[in-house]
Amino acid sequence: MSHPTAPASDGPRPLGELISEITEDLSTLVRQEIELAKAEAKESAAKAGKGAGMFGGAGVAGYFVLLFLSIALWWGLGNVTGGAWSALIVAAVWAAIAITLVLLGRGEFASIRGLRRTTETVQKIPNAVKGHEEDNR
Repeated sequence: MSHPTAPASDGPRPLGELISEITEDLSTLVRQEIELAKAEAKESAAKAGKGAGMFGGAGVAGYFVLLFLSIALWWGLGNVTGGAWSALIVAAVWAAIAITLVLLGRGEFASIRGLRRTTETVQKIPNAVKGHEEDNR
């Protein structure tokens, strides 16, 4: 956004004009920070949702581990034949799925960094308001 500059021969600009420009600049800055915060929050929420879905899948897989281990124990104790081994194999497959989903879900949650860029740019506002933008570099 460009602001008209007063000609050098006019002298100092009126206080009202300066305050108006400052108000407009601050308003623009706040709107930009809100948009950045929205974008970062949306990104973080998407990752959190994906990780939560994987944890949910791990919970279902864990339930099946318990179910098939229980069936395997039941078959193993009640009837020492090949049926118990087949239930153990199915339970082992579900255990592998549960472990995989937990590790993937944990990785998704670990990659969430919050509103990094918004925090960084908001911290620069005081220097910008004071006219010391060079301190932000």
